[in-house]
Amino acid sequence: MTFTMPHARRSRTLPAAAVAAAALLAAGCANPLAPDPSDHPRLTPEATLRVIERFNAERYATPVEPTPAGPQAPLDPPPPPPAPPSRFATAQRVALSIEEARAAALRHNLDLRVALVNPLIAAQDLREEEARFEAVFRPRLSAVKTDNPTLNTTESNQQEFIAGGAAVSIPLRTGGRVEVDFQQSRSETDNPFVTLPTAYDNDLVFSISHPLLRGAGRRANTAFIRIAAIEEDIAEAQTKLEIIRQLAAVDRSYWRLFAARAELEVRQQQYELAAEQLARAQRRFAAGDVPEVEVLRAQSGLAERLEAIIIAENAVLRQQRELKRIINIPELDVGSTAMIETSTPPDPVRFEFDPDALTAAALAPGGRMEMLELELRLAQDAINIDFNRNQALPLLNLDYTYRISGLGATLRDSVDVLTQNDFESWTLGLVAEIPIGNEAAKARVQRAILQRLQRLSTRDARAQAIRQEVLDAIDQVEAAWQRILAARQAVIAATRTLQAEQRQNDVGLRTSTDVLDAAARLAEAQSAEIRGLADYQIALVDLAFATGTLLGAARVDWAPAVDEDAGAGY
Repeated sequence: MTFTMPHARRSRTLPAAAVAAAALLAAGCANPLAPDPSDHPRLTPEATLRVIERFNAERYATPVEPTPAGPQAPLDPPPPPPAPPSRFATAQRVALSIEEARAAALRHNLDLRVALVNPLIAAQDLREEEARFEAVFRPRLSAVKTDNPTLNTTESNQQEFIAGGAAVSIPLRTGGRVEVDFQQSRSETDNPFVTLPTAYDNDLVFSISHPLLRGAGRRANTAFIRIAAIEEDIAEAQTKLEIIRQLAAVDRSYWRLFAARAELEVRQQQYELAAEQLARAQRRFAAGDVPEVEVLRAQSGLAERLEAIIIAENAVLRQQRELKRIINIPELDVGSTAMIETSTPPDPVRFEFDPDALTAAALAPGGRMEMLELELRLAQDAINIDFNRNQALPLLNLDYTYRISGLGATLRDSVDVLTQNDFESWTLGLVAEIPIGNEAAKARVQRAILQRLQRLSTRDARAQAIRQEVLDAIDQVEAAWQRILAARQAVIAATRTLQAEQRQNDVGLRTSTDVLDAAARLAEAQSAEIRGLADYQIALVDLAFATGTLLGAARVDWAPAVDEDAGAGY
C-alpha cells in the first residue's frame, strides 16, 4: 500500500466554514432557516384595524345658542314667516347640457379611469403567457481547485479545473425543448500517468426532449395563451359595460337633477301663492270682511310652503352633488358651491317598440356585454376541458442528445479536433410515467365539464333575465308616457279649480284653507307631471341599457388607457 503525501502549498485556502459564513453575511444577518418578523411586517397598527371610535359630533360642529321660545298670547296672531332665504342666491351658475355631461364623464369619470386600465392588465397577462416560449440564454463559468491526499499514485491529489460555456434553450409550442450547448474547459493535474497534464476540452451538444402523450401538441401547450387572449376580450367587454353603465348613470342623474330643480320651482310658486293669499286675507281682515281666523289659516299655509322649499332645496343639492361626482369636472368639484342648470329640456315623444326585435338585439353577440362575457367564459371552459383531458394521459418523453467532442494540449488543438468531427456520440431514450389510478387528473376533467354545464345554465338564466329587463323597460316607457298625459290633464283641471277657489274667496264664499288646498292639489299635479317627464327620460335610458346601447346622437368609441410611465425601462 502506498500513501502519497500532498505537495507543499505556498498558500492556504479559506476554510469552508469561513466561506459559508461570508456568504450568509452577504445575504443578510437574519437566520435563513428560521422565520423573521421582517418576512411579514405589520403595516397597520392593531388599533387601527380593531378599534372603532365614537363619532364626536361636538368636535366638528359649531354650537348654536337655542332661541328661547316664550308663551304667546292665544289671541295674538303669530307673525308671518319670513321670506325663504335662497341658499343659491350667491352661488355661481353653470349651464350644462346632457351632451356636455356625457362628454365630461367620458373624460373625467374616476370609475371609468379604473375600468380602462383593466384591458391593459389583461394584455400584460397575455404577454406573460406568450413569454412561455421565449428562448433562454444560459452562460456559465466555474473554477475548481482540489488538493486531497490519495492512496493511489495513479490518482491526482492536486487539480485545477476551469470551465465555461453557453447554452441556448428553445421551448417548442408543440411541448418539447431544443437546446444547443457549447462547453469549453481547461484542466491541469499533477498526475504523471495522465496523457495531457494540461488539457483543453471542447464539446458541442445538440439535444431535444419532446413529450409524446401528456403535454404533447400545440393545442395543449398554447391553451393558457388562448385563455389569456379570451380574458383580454372579457376585460374589454367588462370595460364597455362599465362605460355604458356610467353614461347611463349620467343620464339618470341629469334628469333627476332636472326633476329636483323643477320641483323646487313648483314649491317656490306655491310659497308665492300662499304669500298672496296671506296678503289678501290681511287686507280683508283689515276691512272687516273676514274674521281673524282667516289670517291665521293663511299664515299656517305659508309656513307649510316654507318647509317644502327647504326640503326641495336639499334635494337639489343632493342630486346635484351626485351628478358632479359622476362627471367629475375639475371646475365642478363635489364640494364646490357652483349650481348646475340643466339646459337640455325633456323631449317626450311617443314610441311604439317591438319587444321581439329589442329582445333579439339585446341577446345578439354585440348586444348585452354580460351575454358576450358568458360566451367567452364558455370558450375558456372548452379549452380547459381539452387541456385537462391531455393532462390525464400518461407521460411519455422522447430524449435525444448528439455530442461532438474535441480534446488537445492547447486550445487550438482542441478546436481543430472539434471541427474535424472525429469524435461524436448520441443518446436516444424514452421515459414514461404512468399514474396508478389517475384519480386527480380524472377529477380535474370532470370539474371542468361540470363548470361548463353550470355556466350553460347561467347563460340561460341570464338570457331570461335580460328578456325580462327589456320587457319591463318597454312597459316603463309606456307607463311614463301615460303618466305624463294624465298629469297634464290634472294640471289643467287643478289650475282652473284654483282660479275658481280664488274668485269664490274674493266674494267670501270660500276660506283661505280652501284656496290653499286647491293650490296644494295644483302643486301635486305639477310635481306628478315633472316626475312623469323625468321618469320617461330615465325609462328610455333604462331601455337603451337593457339592449346594451346608449342614448345620444352618436356612438361612443373607446380605447384602453395608456400610461406612458407604465413600461418605462422595460
